Amino acid sequence: MLSEPRAGRLTAWGNALLAGLVSPDDAALAVVGEDAVHRVEGLPGESSPVGLTLALGRLRTLGVTGLRVALPAPGHPLGLSGPPEFNARALEAEEAVVCHGAALGLVPDVYEAGPVGVQVEVVWRVLPVREAPPADVPSLGEAERELAEALREATQTLTRLDVAGSGPVAEAAIDAYRARAERGREVLAPGYPPRAVRVLELAQRVGALIAVATESGHGGAVSSSEISARREALRPVERTARRAQVAAYNSVVEERERGVR
Repeated sequence: MLSEPRAGRLTAWGNALLAGLVSPDDAALAVVGEDAVHRVEGLPGESSPVGLTLALGRLRTLGVTGLRVALPAPGHPLGLSGPPEFNARALEAEEAVVCHGAALGLVPDVYEAGPVGVQVEVVWRVLPVREAPPADVPSLGEAERELAEALREATQTLTRLDVAGSGPVAEAAIDAYRARAERGREVLAPGYPPRAVRVLELAQRVGALIAVATESGHGGAVSSSEISARREALRPVERTARRAQVAAYNSVVEERERGVR
């Protein structure tokens, strides 16, 4: 949860490119990050996979004016609007990008290249989507309020389960998660409001707390049944954190639709 989803990077930097705030090459470089290469397959008018820079330009010529992220989980089609084929692929990948202005979506397939964990290649599959409001995405204001309550609930739950998730052990672990995740990356991309950055950072912190709580190396409960109890108790909190992440990444498009920007 703390690590930035690839669909989030594509959404954020794609929106910055579409707004004219970054160059195509800079956007593509930020999206690829530490991966080896990203390609896009199935673009209308292209018979073979193309590079990310060309793909972003082609999406703009196809009428795309913004990008939204989807972070679905079983029983929670967060950010999706159909059809079933696209939803199924997005659910399997646990992430997707939905275009605004053209009925297209992109789902990443991730492949390891070379030694395990050393290089990663990503192929974004372009599929048709249904033009409809995305499922269960809150506004930034709603997400921020929900996150504050979720953080209190998570702390209370971990205390009740006798987990060191709200103490110095978890704080040190969360700081380590953050240091690894934030090394060399920006939070969101140019053009996003400060509130979106704040909401995303808090959502990632809540996600880190959940990750720490469900690892057997932290806290008093170490049996599989106790770890399962932690996960079940924290499931609503994790759901709230994912909703907030989606709200942050999608805020530029949502505000534009409301005429704020």
